[in-house]
Amino acid sequence: MTGEQSRDVTRLPCWVGGREVTDGPSFDKISPVDGSLVATVTEAGQETVDAAVAAARRALDAGWATSPVGQRGALLRRIADRIDERFDDLVAAEMRDTGKPLSLVRELDVARAAMNFRSFADTIAAEGMDSYLTDLADGRKALNYAVSKPVGVVAVIVPWNLPLLLLTWKVAPALACGNAVVVKPSEETPSSATLLAEIMAEAGVPDGVYNVVHGFGPGSAGELITTHRGIDAVTFTGETSTGSAIMRAVAPRVRPVSFELGGKNPAVVFADTDLERTLDGLARSTFLNTGQVCLATERIYVERPIFDDVAAGLAERARKLRLGRPEDPATTTGPLISVGHRTKVRSYLDLAVAEGAEVLTGGGVPDLGADLDGGAWIEPTLWTGLDNTHRTVREEIFGPVAALIPFDDEEEAVRLANDTDYGLAAAVWTQNLERGHRVAQRMRVGMAWVNTWYLRDLRSPFGGTGLSGIGREGGRHSLHFYSEPTNVCIQL
Repeated sequence: MTGEQSRDVTRLPCWVGGREVTDGPSFDKISPVDGSLVATVTEAGQETVDAAVAAARRALDAGWATSPVGQRGALLRRIADRIDERFDDLVAAEMRDTGKPLSLVRELDVARAAMNFRSFADTIAAEGMDSYLTDLADGRKALNYAVSKPVGVVAVIVPWNLPLLLLTWKVAPALACGNAVVVKPSEETPSSATLLAEIMAEAGVPDGVYNVVHGFGPGSAGELITTHRGIDAVTFTGETSTGSAIMRAVAPRVRPVSFELGGKNPAVVFADTDLERTLDGLARSTFLNTGQVCLATERIYVERPIFDDVAAGLAERARKLRLGRPEDPATTTGPLISVGHRTKVRSYLDLAVAEGAEVLTGGGVPDLGADLDGGAWIEPTLWTGLDNTHRTVREEIFGPVAALIPFDDEEEAVRLANDTDYGLAAAVWTQNLERGHRVAQRMRVGMAWVNTWYLRDLRSPFGGTGLSGIGREGGRHSLHFYSEPTNVCIQL
């Protein structure tokens, strides 16, 4: 972002029932690149949240909940088309909020947003009806069939690391199933959710089907929607402690939840691996999006004969990463999301050293010039010398950091990788395909990759175990959460 751009500050509204709402207090969105003011954001209070939930309910009752599947699928495709038409606007919004490099935002975040809507348009069209013809013991016959209906008004709470991608990952299947949504984006990344409201209106989405309330967690919009009696379900991606708080909030009303939470994800590298391919994969899984990816690798277990080669090769790749302004084509790595988050990450780096870590590279704040001093920059960091007993190997850091730890055989590798309270993702690197299958299946995670990372088929199940979440998203797995079956039994 240039200095001239940073002075072009706008007021971001909430979006309720098809109209902008700017009443009430506001808060500042600060650029993680240089500390400049990006926007002032309208904070939703109780009145705005009530209005958003009521608008969503009116949209359902007005016919959205019972609209034909084909009609909803066509609308999702129009939304995707409109995302393509406003591609550059969404790219600019994501870059302003997150500081991500231009290439990453274009190739991942915004491209996946359009893909999410098209994918779920295809999924809902292919979803069939279950029916059973039953012969009873007394000679009667019955026809049973299941009708899928929307859950109702869904609270969609999304994080700041992949704001548009994860927002559309939830909103697309929710709308495909006929629900109305009240979206609470992260206070750190409010822009794309607001812009998507405009896109929804332009695509013809009925008023009230998509609503946006901005704010924070406790005592603000997050708490207000999760405790609201008019909310029928909550889907959330973010840190585990927040997921626990949401569970407590919805427990009195017994509302369904879908959580994709934190991770402390392992990579297991065997000595027979293709070293260069593995190093490229590890560099991506550790440092993509400045390590701010729930699926990122923070624990790297390496078979002892190649441990030094992996450590040296990965450190070399880390030092070659180019930190800089997001619009610079040479930039590979952006800042952390905020100075506050950098304080958290740095506290773990200090703790690792106190625990006895040997830092291979990084560990500090880079000097990128006076114009970027106000940003949330941090060096990509690797260390050795610690094991699974240390806090920095057990707790999620959510930054461009990883610990490298040696192992001697397959059993030890599996034991170390599974020694965690989390269970989101794992990667196995080996040229022995039989071992790749065997070890991947033994990982206690929701997703296990072999010789790759973050390779996704959007129809496959996505989610974690343990502290990493509840439920699965993707394809028909998402539809199961956003719809409820009613069985109809007719005696023949």
